[in-house]
Amino acid sequence: MRYLIYCRKSSETEDRQVASIESQLTTLQRTFEGRSEIEVVGIYEESFSAKAPGRVQFGEMLNRIERGDADGIVAWAPDRLARNSVDGGRLIYMLDCGVIRDLKFATYTFENNSQGKFMLQIMFGQSKYYSDALSDNVKRGNRTKIEKGWRPNQAPLGYLNDPDTKTIVKDPIQFPLIRAMFELMLTGSYAPKQIAVIARDEWGFRSPSRRKRNGEAGRRSRLVQSTGS
Repeated sequence: MRYLIYCRKSSETEDRQVASIESQLTTLQRTFEGRSEIEVVGIYEESFSAKAPGRVQFGEMLNRIERGDADGIVAWAPDRLARNSVDGGRLIYMLDCGVIRDLKFATYTFENNSQGKFMLQIMFGQSKYYSDALSDNVKRGNRTKIEKGWRPNQAPLGYLNDPDTKTIVKDPIQFPLIRAMFELMLTGSYAPKQIAVIARDEWGFRSPSRRKRNGEAGRRSRLVQSTGS
């Protein structure tokens, strides 16, 4: 029987403890590719959340199965395939119609019969519940921060999210420059555009990208604590 390997991981909290795509692929190849009854005819890798429909590689894989290029899917676990009701329902329906003839997982045993599909639906539902509950917990945590006067989510320019205390601290590099810009504005002698030019050309100020800010947050927050700023 012909199979397609599907590996998925996102950078969100739900997937932080899930094996990397490389690790998933290595395990799946070692476990399944040596079997005579399994012919791997393609590999799909995706770094994208499965909380909502719309994954490109996942959609292409299912379309390929519908064209008759493959008969089954090999994945690390059911939640790698679906965390939403649309994708989960599509997989179950394709199993019902015989379009997908088999699913194989490294961490779960599936049998293509009524009981197996019933248990698979439960697994998909459990994955969706986990994602929904995680979203509820994040919203509740943000509400609590707001009630305490804290700012949730991404820190504003000039500040950093401290991963240790889960609070916002001053950025030792950007904060003095931001403060100096506001002080110039308060003099009433400079227009915003003039201040932006001064900050850029004279002070060397640059707005860091979000990725860079996230990557340097821990390092700079430790610097803040060590200098006592």
